[in-house]
Amino acid sequence: MVGFKTPDNVIYLADCISSKNTLDKYKIAFLYDVEKYLQTLEYIKTLNAKMFVPAHADVCEDIQELAQYNIDKTIEVANKIEEICERPISFEHILQKLFNDYGLTLNVEQYVLVGSTVKSYLSWLKDTGKIQIVFEDNMLLWSKIL
Repeated sequence: MVGFKTPDNVIYLADCISSKNTLDKYKIAFLYDVEKYLQTLEYIKTLNAKMFVPAHADVCEDIQELAQYNIDKTIEVANKIEEICERPISFEHILQKLFNDYGLTLNVEQYVLVGSTVKSYLSWLKDTGKIQIVFEDNMLLWSKIL
């Protein structure tokens, strides 16, 4: 992700932030690195500009509330995945449960986009010590650390 600040104090935020409508509709925003994404959103909250121009939200004068909404939704998805991993569970079943719980419909495009995002969440949750990998019957499963 990149952003640009012009000499007239306008900041173009590209893909780093989504509108409330987009997050409410799709529930899980595409991202690659949860930790870096959250750091980026926290940084965005500190910026001052005359105008902010995100790629996936309306132009606005204050970006803090929308950045916080994106943070909250990211943490909500992380918490949901952690709950799903209460017992050892495969990636495929995690994805199925997320789609069922959020009322989404899985297709090839969503499998690829949301699937890679869920893998990013799983990696981050593992790195932060909230879930772990276990093997049962030669299958990799994700499980909450109790």
